[in-house]
Amino acid sequence: MNTDGKTRMTNRLKRIAGQVTGLQQMVADDRYCVDILTQVAAIRSALDAVGVELLASHLETCVAGHGTDSEHECARPLSKDELIAEVRTTLGRFLK
Repeated sequence: MNTDGKTRMTNRLKRIAGQVTGLQQMVADDRYCVDILTQVAAIRSALDAVGVELLASHLETCVAGHGTDSEHECARPLSKDELIAEVRTTLGRFLK
């Protein structure tokens, strides 16, 4: 992920952290359950968006860029079949 992407991701995660803090306060304040559940859904949606962005970045840099100078520095050398297995495992974890 490039520097601009990291900045956007960091800002998104900070907003999500703020939402979680707000959720904690809602519980502490004994707010109406439906309002709390609405906030939970918003946080889940925001986390899903982060996950999609990370998956897209992984596919771009670590899968499509595998074996090139554009792949992530932590990417392990993998065969095509190993890459596909990694994507399947990653998607399986993300979609649970």
